[in-house]
Amino acid sequence: MTTIADRTARSRAGAATAPDPYAIPLDQIDVSKAEYYGTDTQGPLFARLRHEDPVHYCASSANGPYWSVTRFNDVKFVDSRNDIYSSEIGGITIADQDVEPDVRLDNFIAMDQPKHDEQRKTVAPSVAPTNLALFEPLIRGRVQDILDHLPVGETFNWVDHVSIELTARMLATLFDFPYEDRRKLTYWSDIATSSPQIMGEAGLPVEVRA
Repeated sequence: MTTIADRTARSRAGAATAPDPYAIPLDQIDVSKAEYYGTDTQGPLFARLRHEDPVHYCASSANGPYWSVTRFNDVKFVDSRNDIYSSEIGGITIADQDVEPDVRLDNFIAMDQPKHDEQRKTVAPSVAPTNLALFEPLIRGRVQDILDHLPVGETFNWVDHVSIELTARMLATLFDFPYEDRRKLTYWSDIATSSPQIMGEAGLPVEVRA
């Protein structure tokens, strides 16, 4: 498990490599750089954008030109006005800009209305409050099982051992997917979303076969 000392060391390392947000000309701030997220140093840059340029245009980056919308009310407006802003046309990640529309795979999250609502109605009953209440004993039991089997006295990856594992278990149940193959669900999701442009070394390219 990560200790307080580990977190402090990472925090100090990140602080040592953090860019000075005010040393960069405002029009040259590029918050798409993956290294900021690997070192957790993106916060001060976003803070400056929220304060000085909440609808920020980056004209040049490794991912091409893009807009950053950083204030809550503006984000809410963009997210709720699909008649003006489209997820389908440009995709939902910066990397999607490089994918031609005719070869881009359909993605429920990246659908505009009315297709989004049509797809959402299909899955909504499975996560309705009444249905989730029926799953409560199963969820609690699986959480307890995962926590009881965590390594003791050694460092481990919480995301992999807990977050991903619990998610994979419940997705397998919701999708009626073979439980022993549950990790395939998260693996396939990683393949579909991995991108060096967004995730740096964590988004290394993978081989995809038809």
